[in-house]
Amino acid sequence: MDTPKYKRVLLKIGGEAFAGPGGMGIVPQRAAEVAAKIRDVHRLGVQVVVVLGAGNFWRGKDGLAHGMDRTTADHIGMLATVMNSLALRDALERSGVEARVQTAIEIRSVAEPYIRLRALRHLEKGRVVIIGAGTGNPYFTTDTAGALRAAETNCEVLIKATKVDGVYTADPHKDASAQRYEAMTYLEALNQQVKVMDSTALTLCMDNNLPIIVLNLWHPRSLERAVMGEQIGTMIAHRV
Repeated sequence: MDTPKYKRVLLKIGGEAFAGPGGMGIVPQRAAEVAAKIRDVHRLGVQVVVVLGAGNFWRGKDGLAHGMDRTTADHIGMLATVMNSLALRDALERSGVEARVQTAIEIRSVAEPYIRLRALRHLEKGRVVIIGAGTGNPYFTTDTAGALRAAETNCEVLIKATKVDGVYTADPHKDASAQRYEAMTYLEALNQQVKVMDSTALTLCMDNNLPIIVLNLWHPRSLERAVMGEQIGTMIAHRV
């Protein structure tokens, strides 16, 4: 078997991956499907860190639209990511993969507090590390949390697993002529204000020379192909 190009990766997965047709809540079968994709990557000998979103439970902008305090709205979102993290850990453990949940907001009765050295130790022991509650601070997205944790845990690449197969010149669901980029630089992504990640996350990756791969989580073997170094989705890096 070929050797993976990346030995340690961070997967950033939106909460919608766990939801059913209505886009809300956790459907156990969907969590199991996500876990199976991570298991297949883990079996290649790749160390995996996962940061999850919370779009299947809560979007802070909805609260803000009704006058909610921004900090309160963001804290609700952080707690929602913990629910997704627990669901994914359960699904991974049932599939035969050891996993640990760490959270930036301490909830010791259900998860470990995020401690960088402990997370690294779990990875070295072959466990998947799922990090919930974002950065623990309001005003930062889970994309930024993913970039931060990837840098802290010395990941070689950040894989943004979405429901589209890369970055496009326009919304491919609305514009049939939209073209997919195979690669682009951080500055191009920032200047074009791509919707796939916020500017803070992109800048953090740029400053730490952390490449980003944007791909469709649901395409067969997409994660495996990415860690093996195959061309898939869109690569965002210093050079293209």
